[in-house]
This record gives sequence, C-alpha cells and structure tokens, in this order.
Amino acid sequence: MNDVTIPVLIAGGGPVGLSTALFLGRHGIRTILVEKRDGTSLLPRAPGLQARTMELFRAAGFHHDVRALELGDSHPYFEGGIIQTTTFSAIDDAVTLEAPSLDGPRVSPERVMGCGQDRYEQVLSAKAGELGCDVRFSTRLRSFTQDEDGVTAVVEDGERGRYSIRARYLVGADGGNSLTRRTLGVARYGRGTVFNALSIYFRAPELESILKDRKFILCYATAAPGTLMGLSRLHGCDPWLAAPLYFPEKGESPDDFPDERCVDIIRTATGRDDLDVEVVWKVPWEGAQLVAERFRDGRVFLAGDAAHLHPPAGGFGANTGIHDAHNLAWKLTATLRGWAGPELLDTYDAERRRVGEAMAEQAMIRNRIRHGHADDATRAAMVDDIIITLGYRYQSSAIPGGDPAAPVLSPTLELSGEPGTRAPHVWLDSGGERISTIDLFWDRYVLLAGPDGGPWADGAERVARQLGIPLRAEIIGGAGPRPTEWAFTQTCGLTESGALLVRPDAFVAARWPALVADPDAALSSALASAAGFQTVPEGAR
Repeated sequence: MNDVTIPVLIAGGGPVGLSTALFLGRHGIRTILVEKRDGTSLLPRAPGLQARTMELFRAAGFHHDVRALELGDSHPYFEGGIIQTTTFSAIDDAVTLEAPSLDGPRVSPERVMGCGQDRYEQVLSAKAGELGCDVRFSTRLRSFTQDEDGVTAVVEDGERGRYSIRARYLVGADGGNSLTRRTLGVARYGRGTVFNALSIYFRAPELESILKDRKFILCYATAAPGTLMGLSRLHGCDPWLAAPLYFPEKGESPDDFPDERCVDIIRTATGRDDLDVEVVWKVPWEGAQLVAERFRDGRVFLAGDAAHLHPPAGGFGANTGIHDAHNLAWKLTATLRGWAGPELLDTYDAERRRVGEAMAEQAMIRNRIRHGHADDATRAAMVDDIIITLGYRYQSSAIPGGDPAAPVLSPTLELSGEPGTRAPHVWLDSGGERISTIDLFWDRYVLLAGPDGGPWADGAERVARQLGIPLRAEIIGGAGPRPTEWAFTQTCGLTESGALLVRPDAFVAARWPALVADPDAALSSALASAAGFQTVPEGAR
C-alpha cells in the first residue's frame, strides 16, 4: 500500500517533530508525521520554554495557547537560578551556582515560561492536526531510500502492518538513537556519554513547605548517598523531579534503584527520614555530548536530538530542536513554493550545525561546573544563557552581509541589526495596534527601512517582482509603523535612510547603514543570495 506523494514526511512526534509539522502546516505545506509512541508524552520533561521558542510560537500564531498552560507566574522560578545545598531542609543555606539571564523587555516581546512536555505536546499535536498534518501515533519508521526526486519510507503500525509513504523530503526528528541518522550512516563527534542518571518523578506533599516556597530552576543536594541529586518542579505542579546519578563503571544499573531505594535517596537529600514519598515514574537516561557530522543528506534532514545531543544543563535540548524545526520549515517551504535557489536547503546544515555545536559545548560547560569538575578556563568559557538562546549568529550563503570571522556566540548580547543575528525587538504602533518588529516576519523577506528610506521601499517592489521572491517593505517611522518606546534606527545601527533585509525567520541577511547609490542593485543581489541563488536569476536581470 502506498500513500499519495506528500511534500514532507516527519519521523518522530516529540516537540521537534510536532513543531516541524506545525510550522510547515502554518505555511500550507502538507505533512505526515509518524511516531512510535501511542500518544503525546506523559512526562513533564523539557519544562523550560525559552523566549526565542515563544517568539517562534508567536510568529506561528499559537503562543497564547501555549502561554495559557502556564500555572501562575513561572518567571520567579527562572529568576531563582541554579542553587545547591546539603539537604533540602537546609534551603536557607543554599548557594547560587548560576543566575542566568533569560529574557528582558528590551530583548524580546516574549518571556521564558515553565510548562511540562506532557502539556505543551498536546497543544502542538492538536495545532499540527488543525493545520493539516496527518499525525500517526503507534507508527514506526522501519526503513527508507531516497532518489533524486524524493524519499520512499516503509512504516509500520498495528492495524495496517507495513506500508510505504512517498515524500519529497524526510525530516528525522526521531531522537538520540535516530533510525534516520543510522540509516544514512551519519557519524557523530563529541565526548560521548559523560554521565548516567535516573529521572525519578515523585510526590511529596510536605516538600514545598520544607523548601519554604523557595523558587529555583534546579536545586542540587549534596547529601544524597553516593551521588549529587538535582530537584526541579519548573513545570509548576506535581510530580517533582529528582535526578540522581548512577555509575555503570561501578556495576550500577537502573535495576539497582527499586522504589524503596529511590524513596531513601529522596529522604536523605531532603534531610527527613519520615518524609512521605510516592514514586510515580522512573526513567533512566544518558547525559551525552554528540553532534552529527552533517544535518542534511540529499532529501533527508536531521533535527533535534537526532542531530545534536547534549546534557540537559541549560535546558537547551528541546528548545534548540524547535529552533532547528523553524529554520528548516521556512526553507523547505520556500523550496516547495518555488522561490528558493538550489543552495538554500544547504544552509540548514551550515547554520544549525554550528549552533548545535555551540549549544552542546555550553551544556557541557554547565554540567562540569555543577558537578564540581570545572577549572578556571572552563568557567571563563561559559556565556550567559540569553546569548545562547537569543544571541547566536548564523554564517552561511543565505547571510550575504555576514562577517565570516564573527563567533557563533559573542561574549555579550549583541542584537543590533548585524547580519546573521536575530533582528532587534522594537515596540511599534501599527495603526493603533502595539506590535513588535518580531511580529513582522513569517512567510516572506521583509525590508525594514528608516523614515527616509522611500527609495528602498520603491526598489523592494520592483526587485520582488523581478526575482519572483516574496518581499515586503516597511518604512519604520513617518507614515509607517512608529517606534513607541525606543528608537528603531539607533537600535539597528542605521541612519534615517538605512535599511535591513530580514529573512522569514527574523534573522538579518544584510544591512545598509544609509541609502546607497543603486538600492535596486544592492537589494537584488542580497535578496538573491539570501534565497539560495549564487547569482541573480537570469530572467530577473
């Protein structure tokens, strides 16, 4: 049995696969998603959604649905940082290990929020379905082959057995043990497994009062027998999450952690032998640092843990994967819609692999610091979370104005309109509606010009028509949307006649601080490069 050829098949129904389906669906691209589980996650894993992730949900039009899942105000938990104490009963003596910056009113229109994967996956799945994705749970990807026209995948479920699906492209978002990656023969590099842990989800009604309502992202207790145990409830409700380490090199395995031992570990870490503890779930996992050697192989792409695996320190995993999904989705859309050049899809690997490497390294640095294995050089190499999550910089042929010598992560946050960085956030009054500049980007390139940038806007209309690439011009100030709280041109490094060319993902492709002699030629060249053409298409000259 063979389904009708579809544009995109997605393997993996976690946050990354579902986000890929949702973003593509929002662009009107039909997808099928296959997931071996029988439904969305039951576990409140990956509970911290970063400001940039919320920006992407905002751009796709469903951030309110996700924000509605927040139980109260979760921001104080993030403000509490990463702390350490001997026992949870000694919370007054806790010391701060990390106090990360995660958002800010001058940086983003969105804030971080706490919510478990068990709740936000349901929203992602429902929204993906509403937008036309055929989500098939209890269905496994078994094999696939690709040719110059597409991918033929064999999948299996309990009712239909094995059958094939033909797609133009395949996205492997199928986790750290990705069948997609293994089938392609893509190797990984990195430190490999650096620790083993057991996630213990549990209820303990007295624990909140013992902690004296102290808010934190993560609290480590050093008194747990033979291990350092972390405690979190960033998702805002029961169950708590404890994560003691175990050591296979000492002969330990998850089987050595029956419920009774887990209860003893939690009680010891709490400093209360009589603490009432109910173990709900136990999930063993490996903390590893590995990055795939390539994120694209022909018509097949890797995203999320299938592409880059790293310890959970920093909460970069699911968020980075969702950012992968967005970067890939708009490029697949442009290709399928016919307004991308042959090189645009290659920039997915060029851009996201460097970011994946940086995220994996920063997660590893945090892991070493928290577990007491960091030297001065390691501590000095750590950059603030907000730089990692919002301030990373792309370098590829789709960033024609970029600086090839610039690092992926700068020591300080620099969102000032430089090519390769996310466009600055500026509040605007647009016809009486309060919007952010970030709200201007989704399905096309956007030229943002200063109040004297009329020639840029005129040229944008001509260039878009000549190249056949969707481009909209916005003059900020004057008759266009007006900045309301801080200056647009100064924030973006422009004079009143300057302009930014911004991609659909809100990243700056090119910047002209002032009007140039031939804005049409400058814009035509930059737009063609940003859309994946080495030169201006022949028919547009």
